[in-house]
Amino acid sequence: MPLSNILSVVIVSFKSDKVIDNCIQSIPRNIEIIVVDNSNNKLFKKNLEMKYRNVTCILSKKNLGMGAGNNLGLKHVNSTYALILNPDLIMHKNAINQIIKELKKNITFCILAPISDNVNYPNFKISKQNSHNINKLEMFNVESVDGYAMVLNLKRLNLILHIKENNFFDENFFMYLENDDLCKRVVKKGEKIFVLPKSKVNHFGSKAVDPKYKYEVELSRNWHWVWSKFYYNKKHYGYFFALVSGLPSFLTSFVKYLLYFLIGKKFKRKIYLQRISGFWNALLCRESFYRPNIK
Repeated sequence: MPLSNILSVVIVSFKSDKVIDNCIQSIPRNIEIIVVDNSNNKLFKKNLEMKYRNVTCILSKKNLGMGAGNNLGLKHVNSTYALILNPDLIMHKNAINQIIKELKKNITFCILAPISDNVNYPNFKISKQNSHNINKLEMFNVESVDGYAMVLNLKRLNLILHIKENNFFDENFFMYLENDDLCKRVVKKGEKIFVLPKSKVNHFGSKAVDPKYKYEVELSRNWHWVWSKFYYNKKHYGYFFALVSGLPSFLTSFVKYLLYFLIGKKFKRKIYLQRISGFWNALLCRESFYRPNIK
C-alpha cells in the first residue's frame, strides 16, 4: 500500500513563512502534506506548491484558528491516518517511518504521538499511578498529548465519537486546548492514546508566526488561553467549576492591570487587560471572537 494511502500530514499555518520549509523538508517526499493557510496568502500557496510536489495548500477565507483549520485540512485527507503538525516543528530522521511501522501493525488506538526530544518539556500528560509505565523504547499509554504533533486514527475516531463533517476538533476553541478537549473525549470513551518514543520531534514552541507580529500574537495568546481554559472546564466539569477555578487568576490579573497602569507599563497593562477580557467574555458565554490585528 502506498504511504499516501496510510498517512497524510495536515499543517495549519498563519504567517509561517519563516519556519514551515524546515517542517516540510523533515517529512518524506512520498507523504501527502495538506497545508491550511489561515492568512489567505495566495503567494505563499503558489510558492509552496511550486517547491513541493507533495504539498497542497488550502487558503482559508478568514483566520480559522487551530481547531477549525485542522478540521478544514482533514476534510481533504483520503488516507487512513492523519498526522497533525505545527509549522514550527521538525521531525527527526526516520520519525515518520517509525510511526508508519507501528501503524502497519494495526494496533487499536485513537491518537498516537511522537515524543518531544526536550525531556524538560514532555508533550504528554500521564497520571501519577501510571507514570511508572513510561517506556523509552516501546509505546506507552497516556491521558493526553500536545496538539503540535498527533496522529489521528480517523476511522476509529469517527466510530466512537460520531464525528460530523470531519469536525474532529471543537471549533469553539480558536487556539489552545482543542487537543486536550479531543483527548478528553477519547479517554471518556475508554479509548487509547499512545506516545511512541522511537519517533521524535523537535518543537521550537511559539515560533510558528513571523516574529515581526510578536506584539499582536502575544496579546492574542493571553486572551485565548484564559477564554479556552474557562470554556474547556465548563464543557467537561460545569460552569461553576470553571468560574471557581478561574476566579483567582482573574482577580490576580485585575490587580496586576492596575499596578502596571499606575507605573506606566503599557504593554504589561495590555497583557493583563487581555486576560481580564478573555475571562469575562467566557464567563458571559460569548464566543471566542478575539483575533490578532495583523494585516
